[in-house]
Amino acid sequence: MIAARNLTKAYGAKRVVDDVSLDIPRGGITSVIGPNGAGKSTLLALLSRLLPPTSGSVHVDELDVATAPGDVLARRLSILRQDNHMTARLTVRELVEFGRFPHSKGRLSTEDAQRVDEAIRYLGLEDLSDRFIDEMSGGQRQRAFVAMVLSQDTDYLLMDEPLNSLDMRHAAETMKLIRKIADELDKSFVLVLHDINFASHYSDRIVAMREGAVITHGTPDEIMQTGVLREIFEIDIPIHELDGRRIGLFYR
Repeated sequence: MIAARNLTKAYGAKRVVDDVSLDIPRGGITSVIGPNGAGKSTLLALLSRLLPPTSGSVHVDELDVATAPGDVLARRLSILRQDNHMTARLTVRELVEFGRFPHSKGRLSTEDAQRVDEAIRYLGLEDLSDRFIDEMSGGQRQRAFVAMVLSQDTDYLLMDEPLNSLDMRHAAETMKLIRKIADELDKSFVLVLHDINFASHYSDRIVAMREGAVITHGTPDEIMQTGVLREIFEIDIPIHELDGRRIGLFYR
């Protein structure tokens, strides 16, 4: 379980994350939704120690995120940031090998190489393993980054806007892959998503934020209610049923 207690991140008088206490249970997919500026990405950065909190604490199972050695934390929790552009020109295999650094310290063992091969195979990238990242489509590139964090072999995988810049088809394929990994490999995902319908269809739990605070959390059916969505986004979003799932239709 990831447990945040009274977590706050302030820049001067501005509280970007405001006194958040939240338990994210192990297993499945937890999606964090909310309007722009709600503090979603900042919360994810605090949970993963990419940012230090102004106050409060985060624990990943028994580990105190603030004090755990970096390599120990990196073997328990991995993060894929929204800005995942690489300055070096790397092949898919070289990128995926970066995920093994907490284990290998840059010197790949036989086990490390096996984990890299497994991640490449699981994401269906065998034929692209020697292709340079900058020569690939957006959907292929995102699969390569997912393979990188998968090869890190952590219990918890945090992803900030994994659907960013993807078209609808590749976004759906990415969410299907994440759902498959969660179910088949018993991984725990925390995703920041803008699209409430992807969150509803693929998630086990949804956390809703606004103005730096968690205003509600629950199952997709509990969150996908007109009144609840109005409280989150301050607009009316009609709810419809599609294949047993609730979706929101917003248009003007």
